[in-house]
Amino acid sequence: MEETDELRAARGMRRKILGDAYVDAATAEPARAAVEFQDYLTATAWGVWSRGGPLSPRDRSLLVLAMTAALGRMEEFRIHAGTTPRTGVTDAEVDELLFQIAAYCGVPAGSAARRIVTDVREKREAGE
Repeated sequence: MEETDELRAARGMRRKILGDAYVDAATAEPARAAVEFQDYLTATAWGVWSRGGPLSPRDRSLLVLAMTAALGRMEEFRIHAGTTPRTGVTDAEVDELLFQIAAYCGVPAGSAARRIVTDVREKREAGE
């Protein structure tokens, strides 16, 4: 993928939100197809985060949590639940969001999200 200002901004946003350790691990595979795939993910998903506009990183984070829960993408939910301290989302806001998830996405999605949030917080408090 051509190195553009937009791709550089998306890469920076991905690192800012997910952290260096996660991004380094996700992009470690040197195979050409893997590199191209990571560039695609960065340009599309993180390009949305870095585009500016009226949504703050906090707003985008809450939206991603709600959408990944609604779609049952709990692995992605877990990743983004761990980023909330870097996006400005408070634990109280996530707790409230869980009610929205349970009401609009169903109790199984809300319960799964609650379990993940509890696990993520326990690991964060343990320094993991």
